Amino acid sequence: MGRVTLSVPRPTTSAPADLRVVPARYPLRWAGIAVVLVLLAQFAHGLATNPGWDWPTFAAFFASGAVVSALGVTLQLTAYATVLGFAVGAVLAVMRLSHSRFLRTVAWGYVWAFRSIPLIVQIIFWFNVSYLYPQLGFGIPFGPVLFTVPTQDLFSPLGAAVIGLTLHQAAYSAEIIRSGVLAVDPGQLQAAAALGIPRFRQFRRIVLPQAMRSILPTAANEVIGLLKGTSIVSVVAINELFYQVQVIYGRNARVVALLMVATVWYVVLTSVLSLVQHYVERHYAKGSR
Repeated sequence: MGRVTLSVPRPTTSAPADLRVVPARYPLRWAGIAVVLVLLAQFAHGLATNPGWDWPTFAAFFASGAVVSALGVTLQLTAYATVLGFAVGAVLAVMRLSHSRFLRTVAWGYVWAFRSIPLIVQIIFWFNVSYLYPQLGFGIPFGPVLFTVPTQDLFSPLGAAVIGLTLHQAAYSAEIIRSGVLAVDPGQLQAAAALGIPRFRQFRRIVLPQAMRSILPTAANEVIGLLKGTSIVSVVAINELFYQVQVIYGRNARVVALLMVATVWYVVLTSVLSLVQHYVERHYAKGSR
C-alpha cells in the first residue's frame, strides 16, 4: 500500500522594506478638533465684537486701586483659612486614626457637624455670635467669673469670616489627610518598627512622602475651591474681591464688565495655584516613576 504525501506550501515572508506602511487615520478626532476650533473662533469673535462686554470699563477697573486692595483681602482670607484649616485638620486626622475610641468619636463628631452645616450659615452665625453671647467670661466653671470680654470686640467681620472658613475647611482637610495616610501600606511601618526606626522618623520619612502623593491633588482642589469660596463672605460686607465688584457695578450699572474683572482675577489666581500644585506634586513624585 503506497504512501500519500501532502505538500503544504510554506508562507512567503517579505522583507520589512517590502511592506507598505499605512498611517493610522482618525477621522472622528479631526472632526472633533475642527468643531472645537470653530466654537472657539466664534466665542473669540463674540468677545471682540459684542459691545455688551464693555471692554473699556473692564480695562479701567481691572487694576484699579479698589479692586487690587480687595484682591489682597481675598488672598489674606485664603491664606489664613488654608494654613489654619489644614493645621486643625491634621490634628483631627490624627484623632480619627487614634486607637482611642474617645478621640475618634470627638473627631468624627466635629467632621460630621461642620460638613453638615452650610458655609454661609456658619459665617453668618459667627458674625452674629455677639447676639447670643454679648460677653465671654473667664473663671471657674459654674463658679465665679474672674473677668469678661465683650464678644463684639473679639469677632470682627474679618475674624468671623476667618473662623467660619477655617472650621469649615478643617472638616474636609481632616478627611483628605486621613485618606492619604490610610493609602500607605501598613507593612512598611511594621518593617520600619522592626528595624528600630523611631515613630516620628517613620512618619516623616516613610508615611508623609507617600501620603502626600495622595493628599496633594485633593488638597489643591480644596485650596482652589476655598479661594473662590471666599466670595461667600460678601454676605457680611467684607471688602473682598467679589464684594468690591458688587459695590462698583452697583454705582455704575456696568454689571457684565465688572463681573469679568472678578472672573479674570479668579482665573489668574487659580492658574497660579495649579502651577504651584504641579511643581509640588512633581517634587513628591520623585522615585515613584
